[in-house]
Amino acid sequence: MKHFLDLAWKEAMAFEADVDGHQIVLDAAKESGGADSGFRPKKLMMVALAGCTGMDVISILRKMKVEPESFHVLIDADVADDHPMKYTAMKIIYQFKGKDLPMDKLEKAVKLSEEKYCGVSAVYRQAMQLTTEIRIIK
Repeated sequence: MKHFLDLAWKEAMAFEADVDGHQIVLDAAKESGGADSGFRPKKLMMVALAGCTGMDVISILRKMKVEPESFHVLIDADVADDHPMKYTAMKIIYQFKGKDLPMDKLEKAVKLSEEKYCGVSAVYRQAMQLTTEIRIIK
């Protein structure tokens, strides 16, 4: 299997990515020559991780008949001080709200995502430290 996308330069520092017929605008901050009209590319790495594992966790929990009222995946990332200013670590915080949220099932869903299903975390784990935390909000 292969994936493909088309990234087109628009103007100044703005680009538009076409991903499976969906558009994503990328741009730099004004102080970096952009117009602040879109996402910063590096931060989309956090979106990719949160989206990948979040979809896994919800899918697994549904199979377990566990349905949270709300669910957030928070990413807290550390960035190197020197160039290349890469991510050196990411903490993934799984935040659940609801009734009847058995911790053992939440932990199992997170573990399955991390160890078996999430291709993004599999790649990132080779490049940086990934840690996790599960929170239940009352």
